[in-house]
Amino acid sequence: MKKLTLEELKKIKEKAQSDLQARSPEGKDKIVVHMGTCGIAAGARETLLAILDEIEKRNLQNVVVTQAGCIGLCEYEPLISVQKVGGPKVLYKHVTPEKARKIIAQHVINGQIVTEDVLSTE
Repeated sequence: MKKLTLEELKKIKEKAQSDLQARSPEGKDKIVVHMGTCGIAAGARETLLAILDEIEKRNLQNVVVTQAGCIGLCEYEPLISVQKVGGPKVLYKHVTPEKARKIIAQHVINGQIVTEDVLSTE
């Protein structure tokens, strides 16, 4: 096994610090995908994968995606909430992968809420 050099260790440290900073929600837009059993049964996993794919394709650095459990609104699953920095928290209902991509493009990037899919705002 090859021994790591000091330079290689520094690169590993810098990458780890960069990865940790990317996960920090401070000053970033937030997307929460509700992944309770009801959400998963309704397709939340596919919605989450579409969101992550769209963020990667568009190279969005200022967005943090997290998962949460059921919030008791099972009939509206899959549910996601989007909160842009300084904006209201918007809860979207029946979010398919196609709707998730639209929400990313319209709300997260352009700041326009996709009103036809909104369940509530805070």
